Amino acid sequence: MTGSTEILRSKAPLRISFGGGATDVEPYRSLYGGCTLSTTIDKYAYVSCRPRKDKVIEVQSLDYNIVAKYDTAQPFVMDGELDLAKAVIAELKQKRASRGLDLFMHSDAPPGSGLGSSSTMVVALVSLFKEYYRRPFTSYEVAALAYHIERDVLGLKGGMQDQYSATFGGFNFIEYAGDKVIVNPLRLDAATLHELHYSLILCYTGRTRQSAGIIDHQMQNVEDGDRKAVHATHALKDLCVEMKNALLQGELASFGKLLHESWLQKKKIANRISNAHIDNLYAESRKLGAIGGKIVGAGGGGYLLLFVPFDRRHVIKKRLVELKAQPVDFNFDFDGVLTWRARV
Repeated sequence: MTGSTEILRSKAPLRISFGGGATDVEPYRSLYGGCTLSTTIDKYAYVSCRPRKDKVIEVQSLDYNIVAKYDTAQPFVMDGELDLAKAVIAELKQKRASRGLDLFMHSDAPPGSGLGSSSTMVVALVSLFKEYYRRPFTSYEVAALAYHIERDVLGLKGGMQDQYSATFGGFNFIEYAGDKVIVNPLRLDAATLHELHYSLILCYTGRTRQSAGIIDHQMQNVEDGDRKAVHATHALKDLCVEMKNALLQGELASFGKLLHESWLQKKKIANRISNAHIDNLYAESRKLGAIGGKIVGAGGGGYLLLFVPFDRRHVIKKRLVELKAQPVDFNFDFDGVLTWRARV
């Protein structure tokens, strides 16, 4: 081990949201309470940290192709460059900690994918620096701090499900009432898990999107009391509960139909949740037998999730490729965020 260096690593899983998205966003969450149903998958946000002997913090982001250096004696400026990393370090760094470090970040999905990649990266960063600075946080505290950094410190718009999904991992029905969050892990039998996985197609639409404008519109509609948007969000919450029950009871045909109903309601909440490209992908899939589906995330692009009969799976995937979309293989993840030390 002569000459070896200890590196601290963290990885947090990205998530697929099945239902309830939009009910975890303010002001709806505080006014009415919300719930989401999601699972994490084997696509991850990764962070590696290596101590330095000088007082330089070097951050490298593969996703944005950026390398930047900062002096530990100087406060960070939140200027849009690597703000996620800077905000987490500023929040957790001990005042006496002046030693530098190298930080390397990358994700299996691009920002704007709809899989919660930005929030998942913050969870990976918080978990890593929790260990690096030896802060005794619980899983709930990790998720809450990640939410605080992203929403309050950096002012990025969005809900709460991404941070809690990435932290806890697995299938979760999460309930929200203002700032109170309860994570309910779902115990699904093996047959249900295998059949659900075989029934799902995850497909990259070929286009990322900026969710902030969509979420701004959604928030404004709730604040303005837009009847159509509020009633649609109420419906999303009710459908989320029905989807959770269908999963627990192994009623996957019903689950697929509820996924379709949820997508119809989601599109009523705000403009730009869907577009002609997404509508065409979904309509073509439905023509070929898809039972239900939705855009994963706020909308406007990213990944399309489809629930399909087993004997139509290959036909639908072929058609998606013809339409310039990219089906992606995945498996479920049940671990949540993990942090470990290695010697290199």
